[in-house]
Amino acid sequence: MSRRFDRVVALYNPRSTGDGPGNARALREQLEARARGTTVELHETQHAGHAEELAERAVTEHPATLVVSASGDGGYHEVVNGVVRARRRCPGAGVCAVLASGNANDHARAVQDRPLVDAIVAGATSEMDLLEVLVDGREPRYAHSYVGLGITPVVAVEFNQHDLDAVKESALAVRSVWRYRPLSIVHDGHRIELDSLVFANIDRMAKYATLSRVSSPTDGTYESLLIRHRSKLKLLASVLRVVRGTHEVASRDEPYTFTTGTPMPLQMDGEVHRVDAGATVTVRCVAGALTVVR
Repeated sequence: MSRRFDRVVALYNPRSTGDGPGNARALREQLEARARGTTVELHETQHAGHAEELAERAVTEHPATLVVSASGDGGYHEVVNGVVRARRRCPGAGVCAVLASGNANDHARAVQDRPLVDAIVAGATSEMDLLEVLVDGREPRYAHSYVGLGITPVVAVEFNQHDLDAVKESALAVRSVWRYRPLSIVHDGHRIELDSLVFANIDRMAKYATLSRVSSPTDGTYESLLIRHRSKLKLLASVLRVVRGTHEVASRDEPYTFTTGTPMPLQMDGEVHRVDAGATVTVRCVAGALTVVR
């Protein structure tokens, strides 16, 4: 579908390591020159969770607002959750976009095939799936790209902080594997000792970890990758297969529910959330949950 945006709200962290502030200002200048009649507002975020609050408020005030996150995947994670919360009160409200300003920029790499300003001027939008994460029946959170626990997201974030060649890739993988301790979950009545469990809405995580070559955020399914606990050498081999995109993954359309046997960090789009032991976690794909600029 195509639409004209009368109001664009761009959010950025003034203390980010990327150039979110500069990118946001450049976007405003370009849109003011090319999209006459479009109001572009810039807002700084002041603390963790502030982008979520600002995005929810912007869409609640004006349901046709396009909210742009001039950030990496973590900042966009907040914006997506703010817009989804506003859409509960006003179904179909709000449009999202990320102006890639981080290191990995996984989501932008996966879904944007032209400069963002061109897509906004063209009014090109589509409906995108989200991964819903429900922990012990509390308010759900939504991931635009991936949900992960165990070593795979840890290694991916580690890789993302370095310029890699084959030697560095192997050295970082060895270091991460050596430090890692396994996790325990219960799924379908079976206790599983695992080293990694990842649910993916896109094909790549942190630039280097290839989760699936066929995953798409618009197909109504998600991919899951599970690595059972094994020796350090076998785990290292599995991690390198993930990086190279040769590890087996399963495509799912049904929810995946598990109970945590140990406390564990749960990563959503690179943002870390702590989950207690004994928590019941359900991950599912919500088809067409968000309208985005493409």
